[in-house]
Amino acid sequence: MLMFSTFYRYERSDFYGETTRDGRGEFCGNRNTSAPVTAFQSAVQGLLYELQIATPRINGFFTASKKEVTGANNESVYGIAQCVQTIDSTGCLACMQVAFTNLQRCPPTADGRAVDSGCFMRYSDKPFFTDNQTTNLEPFLKTGSSGKKKALIGGVAGGVGLLLLIVVLIVWFKLSSRKTANRGDILGATELRGPTNYSYKDLKSATKNFKEENKLGEGGFGDVYKGTLKNGKIVAVKKLALGQSRRAKADFASEVTLISNVHHRNLVRLLGCCSKGPELLLVYEYMANSSLDRFLFGKRKGSLAWKQRLDVIIGTAQGLAYLHEQFHVCIIHRDIKPSNILLDYDFQPKIADFGLARLLPDDQTHLSTKFAGTLGYTAPEYAIHGQLSEKVDTYSYGVVVLEIISGRKSNETIVDPDSDYLLKRAWRLYENGSHLELADESLDPNEYDSQEVKRIIEIALMCTQSSPALRPTMSDVVVLLKSKNSLEHTPPTRPPFIDHEEKVVIHGDKSTSTASSSSNATASTTQVSGR
Repeated sequence: MLMFSTFYRYERSDFYGETTRDGRGEFCGNRNTSAPVTAFQSAVQGLLYELQIATPRINGFFTASKKEVTGANNESVYGIAQCVQTIDSTGCLACMQVAFTNLQRCPPTADGRAVDSGCFMRYSDKPFFTDNQTTNLEPFLKTGSSGKKKALIGGVAGGVGLLLLIVVLIVWFKLSSRKTANRGDILGATELRGPTNYSYKDLKSATKNFKEENKLGEGGFGDVYKGTLKNGKIVAVKKLALGQSRRAKADFASEVTLISNVHHRNLVRLLGCCSKGPELLLVYEYMANSSLDRFLFGKRKGSLAWKQRLDVIIGTAQGLAYLHEQFHVCIIHRDIKPSNILLDYDFQPKIADFGLARLLPDDQTHLSTKFAGTLGYTAPEYAIHGQLSEKVDTYSYGVVVLEIISGRKSNETIVDPDSDYLLKRAWRLYENGSHLELADESLDPNEYDSQEVKRIIEIALMCTQSSPALRPTMSDVVVLLKSKNSLEHTPPTRPPFIDHEEKVVIHGDKSTSTASSSSNATASTTQVSGR
């Protein structure tokens, strides 16, 4: 059997049946294919989908195959997939599904690979095996059997037994779930179990009674504290500022279960929770480099190089694309801003506080912010009319990208009332063809390609267009960011501006607006107290 990778691992616990884990990820190449992009992406997706289905059904859990790219000059996509033989076909399929999803982020790059604890998947536009080493996948892609009569007889004979087996498994699962208390061990918070239940006493001890010195930050949903568990693991503990009603606790349990199953390299991992105590607590993985705003506007302002900023821009887009389109439930964040983008040891971005807005009562909102000179990070259709869609996050993301590139706050007119706020300045520079002037002066011009910076500014302006329908989806944004193609055929339209003094007050579904015309005034105050 052909092997295309060597993988060594040791651990004190039994991992032979493990299929996926947090360390999984995709590795995309650094060049784009020469084949037509749309046709290439379609061929990659088709080939990887077939590998995902066929590999668990093949003896040895290994296959190599290729697929022609439609409309290309005799170009093909080559792919291999393999699962470790210590897992069964069901585990292999589960691992393949995760690898398949992860690799969707690589095209239009010419090659990519996904590595997990139980499997490996790779594609490339260059051959890495000969034609006589490929596998005919057709027999393994069929869902039925040629012996229909035998299948029918077998189905009738075994139907009763299968039904009894299912009943037994359901009863066993319920009994075993009651007996198992998932407490305290981060390594036990796996994809399949949901959140780990921590005791309030343990978390209180871990944070030294929520000592002020341990406070990492304050957010719209509550304060966050650094904690060290008994096993030595460092975590972040968030005290939720929510009610303690029976309904609140019921919603908390269901939503936390949902959030704990969201796994992506660019999303902060929810490890567990505590609902039995004076406060509702959430336990997250600890991010060593805190939040992005500290590197853009705080004590470490100007310390991020262009490569690090670009990684944050792409990673944040990938995290949002997963929340919107790749998780089985669409999650709209509603509050994307630098303080909700955390950085790990390698300065890779992870979005925090996703899904928490669903926990708020109907008469509240996590947005209670006064903006000066702009509606800040909040899309106007949401802040003024309460119209919520994924494009609300797209708008906020566009503003954040402009902040990352410029190192300037979106509402900086608070400091200098005579200057344009960031979005307006970016648009004016773009109209004049001089949007490279937006780049942070602390950046070394030798570190970045000027055309790349200009292209990303244009993508940000596409995200902040007035009409939500004109804004790209976040998956489209990821493709645009990774593509080297020009945006000349899809120029952005003018973002929403406020060129007069205006005050908007929203209570529930009612809104009032008072405005006084002033050609020089750009101040605006918005208060949102309804969803």
